Amino acid sequence: MIGPASLQRVTGAHPRLLDATLATLVGGIGLLPLLFGRWPDGVQPSGADAVAAAAAFLLLLARRRAPLPVLALTVLGEVAFTVLASYPSRVLKVAALIAVYTVARTVRRRIALIAVSCTALSLYAVITYATDSAAGPEAGAVFAWTGMFAAVGATVRTWHDYAAAMEERALRAEASKEEEARRRVAEERLRIARELHDVIAHHIALITIQAGVAGHFLRGRPDQAEVALGHIRDAGRTVLDELGPLLHVLRQSGDDKADETQPTEPVPGLSRLGGLLESLTAAGLSIRQRQAGHPRPLPTAIDLTAYRVVQEGLTNAHKHGPTSEADLLVDYGPDELRIRITNPLDSGPYPAAATGTGHGLTGMRERAHAVGGSLHAGADTDGHFCLVVRLPLPPAGPPSDTRTSQWPGTALPATAADGRQG
Repeated sequence: MIGPASLQRVTGAHPRLLDATLATLVGGIGLLPLLFGRWPDGVQPSGADAVAAAAAFLLLLARRRAPLPVLALTVLGEVAFTVLASYPSRVLKVAALIAVYTVARTVRRRIALIAVSCTALSLYAVITYATDSAAGPEAGAVFAWTGMFAAVGATVRTWHDYAAAMEERALRAEASKEEEARRRVAEERLRIARELHDVIAHHIALITIQAGVAGHFLRGRPDQAEVALGHIRDAGRTVLDELGPLLHVLRQSGDDKADETQPTEPVPGLSRLGGLLESLTAAGLSIRQRQAGHPRPLPTAIDLTAYRVVQEGLTNAHKHGPTSEADLLVDYGPDELRIRITNPLDSGPYPAAATGTGHGLTGMRERAHAVGGSLHAGADTDGHFCLVVRLPLPPAGPPSDTRTSQWPGTALPATAADGRQG
């Protein structure tokens, strides 16, 4: 048994087959009276009925291609048949009503309204001419039948327009979902690229420095060379440990769920600042750390950004500064976290401007902006390169006293350090 859905699929896939079937059905009905010798109402058929049936058949075959011309020709054919045969053609009248449906279904609404109105008036005039009565039941039925076929066509048109709009909306939603997925992939790639830069650049710089130290002490002081090689080993192990989770993410496909059994380390934050300073001190950088305000738990994004900024800033100070000295201030303010890193400069331009790529400062600035913060970097009036990062924090209580600690290395004079921090 063929249901409405199956019929709709067949007619939608083969519209010409539907037109041919409809045209054959109407034309065949028009030829039946010739076989039986009379119409149901007793009117004797003639050769004009055969011509009308053939015309209806041919016109209905072309109703989709030219709906307005087909409607006009069926109405003209009905008028000509009525004048020549003295009675209206039932077949052409049915063809005209089907053409009305097609026009209401496919043509613009304003044009369709005009065409349907003209058709109704023309058919009314034909009936009035044939029956010599302007108020007969057949004359009034013309308007009812024409309006009904036009209403059905308009309803089908509205339903198809609604279905097309829903399909277009679904396609736009799917395209928007794909665009959002691509945006998230791009953001994740950028995040991973920043993490890789921060991890690799910091530890490779330490490895390079310690390798130079080991080469310098290898012959004369092998014990110092062994210590430097130990630092190289520790830095390499740290790189592998931090790269593990990132590489695990890169190995996963977009549809795979995260492996809950995959071991991951906590996101780096200021709680690991001591280990970072120790690794830099072991590489020969003397760091004077100062802390102001009341330390408190930070949002994950702020904590990670602060850690990476300190890591990148101190690494750049060690790589590009003329001396192995740097000052670090971590200030927990009421509504912001301020990080200040300073190191001495040569009398000439800052070396990083000539030898660095600038990716470190760009990455730090993007990290700060991503969490609503700001970054300022440049030489100050005291001959130091100063990096200041401000990150927004939730409101907190009043700050506590400033605390200062000196990490092992070449100590800096307290007065000079305090003067630069002021």
